[in-house]
Amino acid sequence: MKNHKYIVTVVFSLVLFASCESDLDVVRTDNLTEDDFLNNPDNAIKLVNGVYEKQLSYNMYSFPWIGMTSITSDDADKGSTPSDSGSDKHKMDNLTFEASDISIKDVWNGRYEGIYRANTALFYLNQLQISESLKNRLIGETKFLRALFYFDLVRCYGGVPIVAKVVDINNVEEINATVYTRKSKEETYLQIETDLLDAIDKLPLKGQYSSNDTGRASKGAAQALLAKVYLYQQKWQQSFDMAGNVINSNQYDLLGNYEDVWREVGENKSESIYEVQASLTNGLVDYTNVQGPRGTPDLGWGFNSPSLNLTNSYLAGDVRKAATIMFVPSTLWDGFIAPTSWTNPRYNYKAYQSSISESWDGNRGNTAKNHRILKYSDLLLIRAEAALNLGNEPEAVDRVNEIRERTGLADVTSITMDQLLDERRWEMAMEYDRWFDLIRTGRAVSKMAADGKTFITGKHEVFPIPADELIKSGGRLLQNPGY
Repeated sequence: MKNHKYIVTVVFSLVLFASCESDLDVVRTDNLTEDDFLNNPDNAIKLVNGVYEKQLSYNMYSFPWIGMTSITSDDADKGSTPSDSGSDKHKMDNLTFEASDISIKDVWNGRYEGIYRANTALFYLNQLQISESLKNRLIGETKFLRALFYFDLVRCYGGVPIVAKVVDINNVEEINATVYTRKSKEETYLQIETDLLDAIDKLPLKGQYSSNDTGRASKGAAQALLAKVYLYQQKWQQSFDMAGNVINSNQYDLLGNYEDVWREVGENKSESIYEVQASLTNGLVDYTNVQGPRGTPDLGWGFNSPSLNLTNSYLAGDVRKAATIMFVPSTLWDGFIAPTSWTNPRYNYKAYQSSISESWDGNRGNTAKNHRILKYSDLLLIRAEAALNLGNEPEAVDRVNEIRERTGLADVTSITMDQLLDERRWEMAMEYDRWFDLIRTGRAVSKMAADGKTFITGKHEVFPIPADELIKSGGRLLQNPGY
Protein backbone atom coordinates (compact mmCIF):
# COMPACT_ATOMS: atom_id res chain seq x y z
CA MET A 1 0.00 0.00 0.00
CA LYS A 2 3.00 2.31 0.33
CA ASN A 3 3.16 2.28 -3.46
CA HIS A 4 -0.55 2.59 -4.12
CA LYS A 5 -2.62 5.75 -4.24
CA TYR A 6 -5.34 5.75 -1.61
CA ILE A 7 -7.85 7.35 -3.95
CA VAL A 8 -11.50 6.48 -3.79
CA THR A 9 -12.31 5.41 -7.33
CA VAL A 10 -15.82 4.20 -6.65
CA VAL A 11 -17.84 5.82 -9.40
CA PHE A 12 -21.25 6.19 -7.88
CA SER A 13 -22.94 6.95 -4.60
CA LEU A 14 -26.13 5.24 -3.51
CA VAL A 15 -26.21 6.76 -0.07
CA LEU A 16 -26.16 10.44 0.84
CA PHE A 17 -25.67 11.72 4.34
CA ALA A 18 -26.23 15.34 5.34
CA SER A 19 -25.04 15.95 8.88
CA CYS A 20 -21.86 16.62 10.79
CA GLU A 21 -20.22 14.20 8.36
CA SER A 22 -19.37 15.18 4.80
CA ASP A 23 -19.54 13.27 1.54
CA LEU A 24 -17.39 10.28 0.65
CA ASP A 25 -15.70 12.15 -2.20
CA VAL A 26 -16.93 9.81 -4.89
CA VAL A 27 -17.23 10.60 -8.57
CA ARG A 28 -20.73 9.97 -9.84
CA THR A 29 -21.81 8.84 -13.29
CA ASP A 30 -25.06 7.77 -14.86
CA ASN A 31 -23.35 4.96 -16.74
CA LEU A 32 -22.77 2.59 -13.81
CA THR A 33 -25.53 0.56 -12.17
CA GLU A 34 -25.60 -0.85 -8.67
CA ASP A 35 -25.33 -4.36 -10.12
CA ASP A 36 -22.22 -3.35 -12.07
CA PHE A 37 -20.66 -2.05 -8.89
CA LEU A 38 -21.55 -5.04 -6.71
CA ASN A 39 -20.30 -7.54 -9.26
CA ASN A 40 -16.81 -6.03 -9.49
CA PRO A 41 -14.67 -7.40 -6.63
CA ASP A 42 -12.01 -4.73 -7.17
CA ASN A 43 -14.42 -2.19 -5.74
CA ALA A 44 -14.19 -3.82 -2.30
CA ILE A 45 -10.52 -2.94 -1.94
CA LYS A 46 -11.07 0.50 -3.42
CA LEU A 47 -13.77 1.24 -0.86
CA VAL A 48 -11.51 0.31 2.04
CA ASN A 49 -8.56 2.16 0.52
CA GLY A 50 -10.79 5.21 0.62
CA VAL A 51 -11.06 4.90 4.39
CA TYR A 52 -7.28 4.70 4.71
CA GLU A 53 -6.88 7.65 2.34
CA LYS A 54 -8.85 9.91 4.63
CA GLN A 55 -5.98 9.78 7.13
CA LEU A 56 -3.83 11.84 4.79
CA SER A 57 -6.22 14.82 4.94
CA TYR A 58 -5.38 18.15 6.54
CA ASN A 59 -8.11 17.73 9.16
CA MET A 60 -6.76 14.38 10.35
CA TYR A 61 -3.14 14.57 11.56
CA SER A 62 -2.05 17.98 10.37
CA PHE A 63 -2.32 21.45 11.90
CA PRO A 64 -5.58 21.06 13.86
CA TRP A 65 -4.50 17.77 15.47
CA ILE A 66 -1.00 19.08 16.18
CA GLY A 67 -2.51 22.11 17.91
CA MET A 68 -4.97 20.17 20.06
CA THR A 69 -2.68 17.32 21.10
CA SER A 70 0.81 18.81 21.25
CA ILE A 71 0.82 22.61 21.44
CA THR A 72 -1.61 22.34 24.36
CA SER A 73 0.84 20.18 26.30
CA ASP A 74 4.05 20.90 28.18
CA ASP A 75 6.01 19.18 25.39
CA ALA A 76 5.57 22.06 22.97
CA ASP A 77 5.07 25.79 22.50
CA LYS A 78 3.13 27.41 19.68
CA GLY A 79 6.33 28.28 17.85
CA SER A 80 6.38 30.19 14.55
CA THR A 81 6.46 33.95 15.22
CA PRO A 82 4.66 35.92 17.97
CA SER A 83 2.40 37.58 15.40
CA ASP A 84 1.42 34.34 13.65
CA SER A 85 -1.33 32.75 15.72
CA GLY A 86 -1.99 29.89 13.32
CA SER A 87 -5.67 30.89 13.55
CA ASP A 88 -6.14 29.50 17.07
CA LYS A 89 -2.86 27.84 18.05
CA HIS A 90 -2.08 30.62 20.52
CA LYS A 91 -5.32 29.62 22.27
CA MET A 92 -4.22 26.00 22.30
CA ASP A 93 -0.91 27.01 23.85
CA ASN A 94 -2.60 29.16 26.51
CA LEU A 95 -5.47 26.70 27.16
CA THR A 96 -8.01 29.37 26.20
CA PHE A 97 -9.56 27.44 23.30
CA GLU A 98 -13.27 27.89 22.52
CA ALA A 99 -16.05 25.99 20.77
CA SER A 100 -15.83 28.32 17.76
CA ASP A 101 -12.14 27.62 17.07
CA ILE A 102 -11.32 26.08 13.69
CA SER A 103 -9.08 23.34 15.13
CA ILE A 104 -11.90 22.11 17.35
CA LYS A 105 -14.15 21.88 14.31
CA ASP A 106 -11.57 20.32 11.98
CA VAL A 107 -10.60 17.45 14.27
CA TRP A 108 -14.27 16.60 14.81
CA ASN A 109 -15.11 16.77 11.11
CA GLY A 110 -12.06 14.82 10.01
CA ARG A 111 -12.89 11.85 12.22
CA TYR A 112 -16.56 11.78 11.30
CA GLU A 113 -15.70 12.01 7.62
CA GLY A 114 -13.52 8.95 8.16
CA ILE A 115 -16.32 7.20 10.06
CA TYR A 116 -18.73 7.91 7.23
CA ARG A 117 -16.34 6.36 4.76
CA ALA A 118 -15.97 3.34 7.04
CA ASN A 119 -19.73 2.93 7.42
CA THR A 120 -20.23 3.17 3.67
CA ALA A 121 -17.49 0.62 3.03
CA LEU A 122 -19.00 -1.81 5.54
CA PHE A 123 -22.45 -1.38 3.97
CA TYR A 124 -21.20 -2.42 0.54
CA LEU A 125 -18.69 -5.03 1.69
CA ASN A 126 -21.59 -7.13 2.87
CA GLN A 127 -23.12 -7.03 -0.62
CA LEU A 128 -20.12 -7.30 -2.94
CA GLN A 129 -19.47 -10.62 -4.63
CA ILE A 130 -16.06 -11.43 -3.15
CA SER A 131 -14.52 -14.33 -1.28
CA GLU A 132 -15.41 -14.67 2.39
CA SER A 133 -11.76 -14.53 3.44
CA LEU A 134 -11.15 -11.24 1.63
CA LYS A 135 -14.47 -9.85 2.83
CA ASN A 136 -13.67 -10.67 6.45
CA ARG A 137 -10.22 -9.15 6.22
CA LEU A 138 -11.52 -5.94 4.69
CA ILE A 139 -14.26 -5.70 7.31
CA GLY A 140 -11.59 -6.12 9.98
CA GLU A 141 -9.44 -3.36 8.47
CA THR A 142 -12.41 -1.02 8.26
CA LYS A 143 -13.53 -1.66 11.82
CA PHE A 144 -10.00 -1.04 13.06
CA LEU A 145 -10.00 2.34 11.33
CA ARG A 146 -13.45 3.25 12.62
CA ALA A 147 -12.33 2.36 16.15
CA LEU A 148 -9.23 4.52 15.73
CA PHE A 149 -11.34 7.48 14.64
CA TYR A 150 -13.67 7.06 17.61
CA PHE A 151 -10.70 6.72 19.97
CA ASP A 152 -9.49 10.14 18.84
CA LEU A 153 -12.98 11.56 19.32
CA VAL A 154 -13.56 10.18 22.81
CA ARG A 155 -10.14 11.34 23.97
CA CYS A 156 -10.80 14.83 22.67
CA TYR A 157 -14.49 15.39 23.36
CA GLY A 158 -15.66 12.68 25.76
CA GLY A 159 -18.83 10.82 24.79
CA VAL A 160 -19.87 11.56 21.20
CA PRO A 161 -22.62 10.57 18.77
CA ILE A 162 -22.14 6.95 17.67
CA VAL A 163 -22.89 6.53 13.99
CA ALA A 164 -22.10 2.90 13.21
CA LYS A 165 -24.17 2.46 10.07
CA VAL A 166 -25.29 4.30 6.97
CA VAL A 167 -28.09 6.66 7.95
CA ASP A 168 -31.10 7.37 5.79
CA ILE A 169 -31.13 11.09 5.02
CA ASN A 170 -34.92 11.05 4.79
CA ASN A 171 -35.37 9.57 8.25
CA VAL A 172 -35.31 12.62 10.51
CA GLU A 173 -35.97 10.56 13.61
CA GLU A 174 -33.00 8.30 12.90
CA ILE A 175 -30.70 11.27 12.23
CA ASN A 176 -31.72 12.97 15.47
CA ALA A 177 -31.24 9.74 17.44
CA THR A 178 -27.77 9.00 16.06
CA VAL A 179 -26.04 11.97 14.46
CA TYR A 180 -27.34 14.53 16.94
CA THR A 181 -27.45 12.53 20.16
CA ARG A 182 -24.34 12.21 22.30
CA LYS A 183 -23.59 8.90 23.92
CA SER A 184 -21.67 8.59 27.17
CA LYS A 185 -17.93 8.12 27.29
CA GLU A 186 -18.52 4.55 28.43
CA GLU A 187 -20.83 3.83 25.49
CA THR A 188 -18.30 5.31 23.09
CA TYR A 189 -15.53 3.12 24.48
CA LEU A 190 -17.82 0.10 24.21
CA GLN A 191 -18.29 0.79 20.49
CA ILE A 192 -14.51 1.02 20.08
CA GLU A 193 -13.96 -2.24 21.95
CA THR A 194 -16.64 -4.02 19.93
CA ASP A 195 -15.08 -2.96 16.62
CA LEU A 196 -11.58 -3.93 17.73
CA LEU A 197 -12.56 -7.35 19.05
CA ASP A 198 -14.23 -8.13 15.73
CA ALA A 199 -11.20 -6.79 13.86
CA ILE A 200 -8.87 -9.01 15.91
CA ASP A 201 -10.90 -12.06 14.91
CA LYS A 202 -10.79 -11.18 11.22
CA LEU A 203 -7.33 -9.72 10.60
CA PRO A 204 -4.11 -11.57 9.74
CA LEU A 205 -0.81 -11.06 11.50
CA LYS A 206 1.49 -8.38 10.08
CA GLY A 207 3.80 -11.02 8.64
CA GLN A 208 0.97 -12.77 6.82
CA TYR A 209 0.36 -9.81 4.48
CA SER A 210 2.09 -9.77 1.10
CA SER A 211 4.49 -6.97 0.25
CA ASN A 212 1.77 -5.41 -1.92
CA ASP A 213 -0.34 -4.93 1.21
CA THR A 214 2.30 -3.35 3.43
CA GLY A 215 0.73 -0.90 5.83
CA ARG A 216 -2.71 -2.42 6.14
CA ALA A 217 -4.17 -2.89 9.60
CA SER A 218 -3.18 -6.22 11.13
CA LYS A 219 -4.28 -8.33 14.07
CA GLY A 220 -1.40 -6.85 16.06
CA ALA A 221 -2.53 -3.31 15.25
CA ALA A 222 -6.05 -4.04 16.51
CA GLN A 223 -4.68 -5.74 19.64
CA ALA A 224 -2.28 -2.86 20.35
CA LEU A 225 -4.99 -0.25 19.95
CA LEU A 226 -7.31 -2.25 22.19
CA ALA A 227 -4.57 -2.53 24.83
CA LYS A 228 -4.33 1.28 24.72
CA VAL A 229 -8.11 1.67 24.86
CA TYR A 230 -8.21 -0.56 27.94
CA LEU A 231 -5.38 1.47 29.51
CA TYR A 232 -7.31 4.72 29.10
CA GLN A 233 -10.24 3.12 30.94
CA GLN A 234 -7.97 1.74 33.69
CA LYS A 235 -8.87 -1.82 32.77
CA TRP A 236 -5.43 -2.87 33.87
CA GLN A 237 -5.67 -6.64 33.55
CA GLN A 238 -7.28 -6.49 30.12
CA SER A 239 -4.69 -3.98 28.93
CA PHE A 240 -1.87 -6.12 30.35
CA ASP A 241 -3.17 -9.27 28.68
CA MET A 242 -3.87 -7.66 25.31
CA ALA A 243 -0.43 -6.05 25.21
CA GLY A 244 0.98 -9.47 26.01
CA ASN A 245 -0.76 -10.90 22.94
CA VAL A 246 1.13 -8.42 20.76
CA ILE A 247 4.45 -9.12 22.45
CA ASN A 248 4.02 -12.89 22.24
CA SER A 249 3.12 -12.75 18.54
CA ASN A 250 6.82 -12.17 17.76
CA GLN A 251 5.84 -9.83 14.95
CA TYR A 252 7.48 -6.73 16.37
CA ASP A 253 10.73 -5.48 17.85
CA LEU A 254 12.47 -2.23 18.65
CA LEU A 255 14.77 -0.74 16.05
CA GLY A 256 18.41 -0.57 17.08
CA ASN A 257 18.64 3.19 16.58
CA TYR A 258 15.96 5.38 18.15
CA GLU A 259 16.55 8.19 15.66
CA ASP A 260 15.55 5.93 12.75
CA VAL A 261 12.03 5.35 14.03
CA TRP A 262 10.50 8.48 12.48
CA ARG A 263 12.69 8.60 9.38
CA GLU A 264 11.95 7.05 6.00
CA VAL A 265 14.46 4.28 6.72
CA GLY A 266 12.26 3.17 9.64
CA GLU A 267 8.95 3.09 7.80
CA ASN A 268 7.01 -0.16 8.20
CA LYS A 269 9.94 -1.82 9.94
CA SER A 270 9.80 -4.07 13.02
CA GLU A 271 8.84 -1.26 15.42
CA SER A 272 5.87 -0.16 13.34
CA ILE A 273 2.54 -1.57 14.47
CA TYR A 274 0.43 0.86 12.46
CA GLU A 275 1.33 3.95 10.48
CA VAL A 276 -0.39 6.12 7.89
CA GLN A 277 1.07 5.38 4.47
CA ALA A 278 2.11 8.37 2.37
CA SER A 279 3.78 8.75 -1.02
CA LEU A 280 4.96 11.60 -3.22
CA THR A 281 1.85 11.23 -5.36
CA ASN A 282 -0.53 11.00 -2.41
CA GLY A 283 1.15 12.50 0.61
CA LEU A 284 0.39 13.62 4.13
CA VAL A 285 -1.06 17.09 3.73
CA ASP A 286 0.93 19.86 5.47
CA TYR A 287 2.15 17.65 8.32
CA THR A 288 5.84 18.40 7.81
CA ASN A 289 5.16 21.86 6.41
CA VAL A 290 3.38 23.01 9.58
CA GLN A 291 6.32 21.97 11.76
CA GLY A 292 9.21 22.67 9.39
CA PRO A 293 11.81 25.31 10.35
CA ARG A 294 10.78 28.86 9.56
CA GLY A 295 13.15 31.53 8.34
CA THR A 296 15.99 31.47 5.82
CA PRO A 297 16.12 29.03 4.11
CA ASP A 298 12.41 28.54 4.72
CA LEU A 299 11.37 24.92 5.29
CA GLY A 300 7.92 25.43 6.81
CA TRP A 301 5.67 27.35 9.14
CA GLY A 302 7.68 26.73 12.30
CA PHE A 303 4.85 25.66 14.64
CA ASN A 304 4.89 23.09 17.45
CA SER A 305 8.31 23.97 18.84
CA PRO A 306 9.64 21.63 21.56
CA SER A 307 9.45 23.47 24.90
CA LEU A 308 12.25 24.20 27.33
CA ASN A 309 10.22 22.19 29.82
CA LEU A 310 10.64 19.11 27.64
CA THR A 311 14.24 19.95 26.73
CA ASN A 312 15.31 20.24 30.36
CA SER A 313 13.45 17.12 31.48
CA TYR A 314 15.76 14.58 29.82
CA LEU A 315 18.38 12.75 31.84
CA ALA A 316 22.01 13.31 30.88
CA GLY A 317 23.10 10.91 28.18
CA ASP A 318 19.61 10.09 26.84
CA VAL A 319 19.97 9.87 23.05
CA ARG A 320 16.24 10.49 22.64
CA LYS A 321 16.72 14.18 23.35
CA ALA A 322 18.87 14.86 20.28
CA ALA A 323 16.68 12.59 18.16
CA THR A 324 13.50 14.45 19.15
CA ILE A 325 14.58 18.09 19.30
CA MET A 326 16.21 19.85 16.37
CA PHE A 327 18.50 22.47 17.88
CA VAL A 328 19.47 25.66 16.09
CA PRO A 329 22.24 26.01 15.08
CA SER A 330 23.38 22.47 14.37
CA THR A 331 24.18 20.03 11.59
CA LEU A 332 21.22 17.77 10.91
CA TRP A 333 21.43 14.02 10.38
CA ASP A 334 21.45 14.41 6.58
CA GLY A 335 24.23 16.99 6.60
CA PHE A 336 21.91 20.02 6.23
CA ILE A 337 23.02 23.02 8.29
CA ALA A 338 20.38 24.41 10.64
CA PRO A 339 21.28 28.12 10.58
CA THR A 340 20.78 30.88 13.12
CA SER A 341 18.60 32.62 10.52
CA TRP A 342 15.77 30.27 11.48
CA THR A 343 13.15 31.90 13.69
CA ASN A 344 13.06 29.46 16.62
CA PRO A 345 15.82 27.75 18.60
CA ARG A 346 14.11 24.34 18.49
CA TYR A 347 11.91 22.34 16.10
CA ASN A 348 10.23 18.93 16.08
CA TYR A 349 12.96 16.67 14.65
CA LYS A 350 10.53 13.75 14.30
CA ALA A 351 8.53 15.74 11.76
CA TYR A 352 11.57 16.69 9.67
CA GLN A 353 11.44 15.58 6.04
CA SER A 354 14.89 15.53 4.45
CA SER A 355 15.08 16.94 0.94
CA ILE A 356 18.55 15.42 0.64
CA SER A 357 18.27 11.84 1.88
CA GLU A 358 14.56 10.97 1.67
CA SER A 359 11.85 10.90 -1.00
CA TRP A 360 11.31 14.51 -2.01
CA ASP A 361 9.83 16.40 -4.95
CA GLY A 362 9.84 19.92 -3.54
CA ASN A 363 6.20 19.91 -2.48
CA ARG A 364 6.32 20.76 1.23
CA GLY A 365 2.55 20.63 1.56
CA ASN A 366 2.20 17.04 0.37
CA THR A 367 5.07 14.88 1.59
CA ALA A 368 5.84 11.16 1.47
CA LYS A 369 6.59 10.95 5.18
CA ASN A 370 4.59 8.19 6.89
CA HIS A 371 2.87 9.08 10.14
CA ARG A 372 3.33 6.65 13.04
CA ILE A 373 0.18 5.88 15.01
CA LEU A 374 1.14 2.78 17.00
CA LYS A 375 4.73 1.74 17.77
CA TYR A 376 6.11 -1.24 19.61
CA SER A 377 7.78 1.00 22.21
CA ASP A 378 4.35 2.48 23.00
CA LEU A 379 2.99 -1.04 23.42
CA LEU A 380 5.81 -1.98 25.80
CA LEU A 381 5.07 1.09 27.91
CA ILE A 382 1.37 0.22 27.95
CA ARG A 383 2.28 -3.24 29.23
CA ALA A 384 4.59 -1.72 31.85
CA GLU A 385 1.98 0.76 33.09
CA ALA A 386 -0.71 -1.89 33.32
CA ALA A 387 1.73 -4.18 35.17
CA LEU A 388 2.65 -1.50 37.69
CA ASN A 389 -1.01 -0.81 38.40
CA LEU A 390 -1.49 -4.54 38.98
CA GLY A 391 1.35 -4.60 41.49
CA ASN A 392 3.72 -6.39 39.10
CA GLU A 393 6.74 -4.08 39.35
CA PRO A 394 9.26 -6.65 38.00
CA GLU A 395 7.37 -6.81 34.69
CA ALA A 396 7.27 -3.02 34.48
CA VAL A 397 11.00 -2.83 35.17
CA ASP A 398 11.76 -5.42 32.48
CA ARG A 399 9.76 -3.59 29.84
CA VAL A 400 11.27 -0.21 30.67
CA ASN A 401 14.78 -1.68 30.56
CA GLU A 402 13.99 -3.23 27.20
CA ILE A 403 13.32 0.27 25.90
CA ARG A 404 16.31 1.78 27.71
CA GLU A 405 18.79 -0.50 25.95
CA ARG A 406 19.02 1.92 23.03
CA THR A 407 18.77 5.18 24.98
CA GLY A 408 22.25 5.43 26.51
CA LEU A 409 20.75 5.21 29.99
CA ALA A 410 21.46 2.57 32.62
CA ASP A 411 18.89 -0.06 33.54
CA VAL A 412 16.55 0.63 36.46
CA THR A 413 16.10 -1.81 39.31
CA SER A 414 12.79 -0.38 40.51
CA ILE A 415 10.26 2.09 39.18
CA THR A 416 7.45 4.32 40.43
CA MET A 417 4.48 5.50 38.41
CA ASP A 418 5.94 9.00 38.12
CA GLN A 419 9.19 7.56 36.81
CA LEU A 420 7.34 5.35 34.36
CA LEU A 421 5.36 8.31 33.03
CA ASP A 422 8.60 10.27 32.64
CA GLU A 423 9.95 7.36 30.63
CA ARG A 424 6.82 7.46 28.51
CA ARG A 425 7.27 11.18 27.96
CA TRP A 426 10.85 10.81 26.74
CA GLU A 427 10.06 7.85 24.51
CA MET A 428 6.91 9.40 23.01
CA ALA A 429 7.81 13.11 23.08
CA MET A 430 6.29 15.20 20.27
CA GLU A 431 4.17 12.21 19.19
CA TYR A 432 0.78 13.66 20.17
CA ASP A 433 0.09 11.56 23.28
CA ARG A 434 1.42 13.78 26.06
CA TRP A 435 -1.74 15.87 26.54
CA PHE A 436 -3.92 12.79 26.87
CA ASP A 437 -1.41 11.07 29.17
CA LEU A 438 -1.50 13.98 31.59
CA ILE A 439 -5.29 14.04 31.67
CA ARG A 440 -5.87 10.30 32.04
CA THR A 441 -3.30 10.02 34.88
CA GLY A 442 -4.59 13.05 36.80
CA ARG A 443 -1.34 15.00 36.45
CA ALA A 444 -2.52 17.78 34.14
CA VAL A 445 -2.99 20.48 36.80
CA SER A 446 0.49 20.19 38.31
CA LYS A 447 2.35 19.60 35.04
CA MET A 448 0.61 22.45 33.25
CA ALA A 449 1.31 24.77 36.18
CA ALA A 450 4.99 23.86 36.00
CA ASP A 451 4.89 24.92 32.35
CA GLY A 452 3.15 28.21 33.13
CA LYS A 453 -0.31 27.09 32.03
CA THR A 454 -3.58 26.98 33.96
CA PHE A 455 -5.49 23.72 33.60
CA ILE A 456 -9.07 24.09 34.86
CA THR A 457 -10.36 20.93 36.52
CA GLY A 458 -13.82 20.00 35.34
CA LYS A 459 -13.32 21.76 32.02
CA HIS A 460 -10.05 21.04 30.27
CA GLU A 461 -10.28 17.27 30.53
CA VAL A 462 -12.10 17.51 27.20
CA PHE A 463 -12.33 20.02 24.40
CA PRO A 464 -15.62 21.78 23.57
CA ILE A 465 -18.07 20.32 21.09
CA PRO A 466 -17.74 22.46 17.93
CA ALA A 467 -20.17 25.38 17.95
CA ASP A 468 -21.35 24.62 14.41
CA GLU A 469 -22.42 21.12 15.47
CA LEU A 470 -24.50 22.49 18.33
CA ILE A 471 -26.27 24.81 15.93
CA LYS A 472 -26.89 22.12 13.30
CA SER A 473 -28.29 19.78 15.93
CA GLY A 474 -30.96 22.29 16.91
CA GLY A 475 -29.87 22.10 20.53
CA ARG A 476 -29.90 18.31 20.74
CA LEU A 477 -26.12 18.06 21.19
CA LEU A 478 -25.10 19.16 24.67
CA GLN A 479 -21.93 21.17 25.25
CA ASN A 480 -19.17 20.01 27.58
CA PRO A 481 -18.98 21.76 30.98
CA GLY A 482 -17.26 25.13 31.12
CA TYR A 483 -17.60 26.08 27.47
